[in-house]
Amino acid sequence: MPDPGPSPLTDQPSAIERILRGPSGLGTSTLSLARRPLPAPTPEAAPAQEPAVVPEPVPAPDPAGVPVSEPAPPADALHIPGLYYHPVAEPDPARVAEVSRRIKDWAVDEVQLFPDDWEGQFDGFSVGRYMVACHPDAPTIEHLMVATRLMVAENAVDDIYCEDHGGSPIGLGGRLLLAHTALDPLHTTDEYAPAWADSLQADSPRRSYRSAMDYFVRQATPSQADRFRHDMARLHLGYLAEAAWAETDHLPEVWEYLAMRQFNNFRPCPTITDTIGGYELPMDLHAQPAMQRVLALAGNASTIVNDLYSYTKELDSPGKHLNLPVVLAEREGLAEKDAYLKAIEVHNDLMRAFEAESAELAAACPVPTLLRFLRGVAVWVDGNHYWHQTNTYRYSLPDFW
Repeated sequence: MPDPGPSPLTDQPSAIERILRGPSGLGTSTLSLARRPLPAPTPEAAPAQEPAVVPEPVPAPDPAGVPVSEPAPPADALHIPGLYYHPVAEPDPARVAEVSRRIKDWAVDEVQLFPDDWEGQFDGFSVGRYMVACHPDAPTIEHLMVATRLMVAENAVDDIYCEDHGGSPIGLGGRLLLAHTALDPLHTTDEYAPAWADSLQADSPRRSYRSAMDYFVRQATPSQADRFRHDMARLHLGYLAEAAWAETDHLPEVWEYLAMRQFNNFRPCPTITDTIGGYELPMDLHAQPAMQRVLALAGNASTIVNDLYSYTKELDSPGKHLNLPVVLAEREGLAEKDAYLKAIEVHNDLMRAFEAESAELAAACPVPTLLRFLRGVAVWVDGNHYWHQTNTYRYSLPDFW
C-alpha cells in the first residue's frame, strides 16, 4: 500500500496553505485562494444585462488565522484510500434543482440530444449537481447554464462519436472535424455556406455543440471564446490519438498514455472558470507559461480521478478501455491492485504539483483577477472530484481493500 501522504482533511503543506490563504491585513480578504466554503447563493433569474465583473464571495472571517475545517464527504460517498483530495460543501440544492430542470429542457426541446430510452442515463449523470459544485461563485443561474450546456455537449460527442453509444475509432477524425466547425465556424463562399449550416443539425453532437457555443459566446469575451476553441481542439486531438491506438492495437507506454490524457481531458472546463464567474482573466495573464502549466496539471489530475472512479465501469464495458491502472499493469508488469495503487500515487503527485505551481504563481503575480482565477480552478478540481465520489449511479470501486 503506498504512503497516502498528507490527509485530505488536516495535513495541508504549510507553505502552500499560507500562500493560497493570501495576503493578510485590511482590504485583502477577497484575494484568498484558500479552499473555504463559499456562501450558498440564492437561485435567481438571469438579469437582462449581465454584469461584466462581479465581486467574489468573501469567506467567513478567520481572525485567528486558523484554517477553516474542510467539510466531511457524504456518508454514502465512494472512498479511495490514500487519494489526496479536498472535500467540498454540498452544492446549493435550489441551484442544483434549477440547473437540472433547465438543462433537461435544453437537451430535450432545443437540441433533441437523446432518444427516450437514454433518459435514465441522462438523469443519472447529475450534471446540475456537478456544475453547481464546480462553480460556486457563478453570479446567476444563466452563468451556470453556460458551463452545463458545454459539459453535456462535450459528453455527447464523446459518447456518440467515440464510445458508449455507437462510437467508433473508424472515421472519427472526419466526424470530429465537422463537429468542431460548430465551435469554430467555417468561413467559406456563399455557394457552400448553406450546406455547412445545414450540417450542424445533422446529429445531436453537432446540434448540442452549436447551441452550447452560441450561448457561451453571448456570455464570453472574444478572447475567452478563442481560448475555449483552442482547448477543444486539444481535446479532439486527444480523442484522435486514443482512436488511432485502438485501430492499430497499440498499447502505449505509461508516459505516452499520460501525454494522450493531457489532451483528452477536462481542461476545457476549468479554463472557462472566469467566464462562469462573470469576470475575465486577461489574455496575457492566461497565456503565461506558468498559468498554462497550472491548467495542464489541473486537467491532468482531474482526468486521472476519472480513470480511478470509472475503472470498474470501463472493465465491465465491451472492448478494451485504456485507463491508467490498465496501462500500468500491462507496461510495468503489476498486479491489478498494485497498478491501481500506483495510479493513486500518480494522481497525488499531479495534485501536489498543481497546488505548488499555483502557490508559486500566486506569490509571483498577486493580481486580483489572477488570484481569483487560480482559486476558481482549484475549486473546479475539488468539485470534479466531489461529483465522481458521490455519483454512485455511474461509478463503483474495485474490491481491493
